[in-house]
Amino acid sequence: MQPAFGVRRLVAALSLAQFFPALEGEPPGEPFARRVRCGAGTDADSQSRPTPAWLPKPSNCTRVPSSLAFGKPVGKVTDQMSKAPVSKRDFVAEHVRGIPRSGIRDFFEVVQSMENVVSLGIGEPGFTTPWHIREAAIYALERGKTGYTSNFGLLKLRRAISRYVTENFHVTYDPATEILVTVGVSEALDIALRAIINPGDEILYHEPCYVSYHPSVTLAHGVAKAIQTRPENNFALRAADLAAAITPRSKALLLNFPTNPTGATLTGAEIEQIARVCIDNDLLVLTDEIYSELTFTGTHHSIAAVPGMKERTIFLHGFSKAFAMTGFRIGYVCAPPTLTEAMLRIHQYSMLCASIIAQEAAIEALDHGRNEMEMMREQYLLRRNFIVQSFNEMGLKCHLPVGSFYSFPDIRSTGLSSKEFSVKLLEQERVAMVPGTAFGPSGEGHVRASFASAMSDIEKAIERTARFVKTL
Repeated sequence: MQPAFGVRRLVAALSLAQFFPALEGEPPGEPFARRVRCGAGTDADSQSRPTPAWLPKPSNCTRVPSSLAFGKPVGKVTDQMSKAPVSKRDFVAEHVRGIPRSGIRDFFEVVQSMENVVSLGIGEPGFTTPWHIREAAIYALERGKTGYTSNFGLLKLRRAISRYVTENFHVTYDPATEILVTVGVSEALDIALRAIINPGDEILYHEPCYVSYHPSVTLAHGVAKAIQTRPENNFALRAADLAAAITPRSKALLLNFPTNPTGATLTGAEIEQIARVCIDNDLLVLTDEIYSELTFTGTHHSIAAVPGMKERTIFLHGFSKAFAMTGFRIGYVCAPPTLTEAMLRIHQYSMLCASIIAQEAAIEALDHGRNEMEMMREQYLLRRNFIVQSFNEMGLKCHLPVGSFYSFPDIRSTGLSSKEFSVKLLEQERVAMVPGTAFGPSGEGHVRASFASAMSDIEKAIERTARFVKTL
């Protein structure tokens, strides 16, 4: 039986004192590293903050002359550099130059410059990471776990992921060859696309969608092709629409259900119909299921579990949404060995490995985090019911999102475009909602309002929004 984290931390501290007896008398306060100074007189700071009595003074502590400071040009070099001609060459790659800035980030640059704003815009859990998960990271740090891990990630974590995916998604992956731990799902998506795309390959995706899908395909030198989903279908992807969009250049389909920004999900029958289209047309599938645990009605269905699909599916998932671990930047990708190996080749040169501290926290989340995850989902459900009912009562038609923590109300009845509605609401009532067009042209006529925020903030935002709508 493992001791409680508090006990383990005490054991770690006592063990540290055995190896560094000089630290036993260390005074409390700021971290040890910040108190380590050169001998008195080396700079103004050390004169005002003498070396603590418990820390021996170094015998040699030479100050580097300012003229030799790293990065500072010396002598004639400075004059020559100042006279160098300005380059007329455009150093930015063409495929990067054409990528627009994120509509969400541009909008929130404005939001952050204003006061008294109630924001329903950022897609981040309104909860702090559960304490036992944070303490797992703290304990790992105290035990000195600060180095690299395998490029694949900790084997203990990969085994935990395998168990979790088998239990919750009904598909089994080999921890040794079919699971790769990444720096968030964003890296997982990036290396998956780079591993499969040849220049000009067509990647199909449904829209409205997460803002990074189209740019990520472009950065990998692919061609992103959107398939519009519609409000009358609750923004679910129809197999017939997918089949109509396929061309000889189509290589893969990118799915995200539950969907950001609409909260749409797919039934088991709809998933099977889409799988049949993919098999018949020899398409690979990338399925981003980061919001799967936040399914409020029925059962979440993964296309990877459909017979014949595991071999042609790259399964993307992570910890940010379900376990409120956005800042840990930890995710994973599961795929057949040949695809996992291809992604590993990119990962090992671009990222090497995810943070070992985040990986230790992820193990704790998978092993003991279900209760908190379910509690957060229950709170999101209450907030969803309130915000959807409120939008409908004020005359903004809003479908009931079955998953995620986003609502996507229809604002066309106001006569305003998505951007006009969001900007005017922000200016007049200090409420931030994201224009639907930030998620692609198919999002026009809607805005995204997150219900991950605290209920008090949601209530305040709804009150202000209702007042704003009455003026239109």
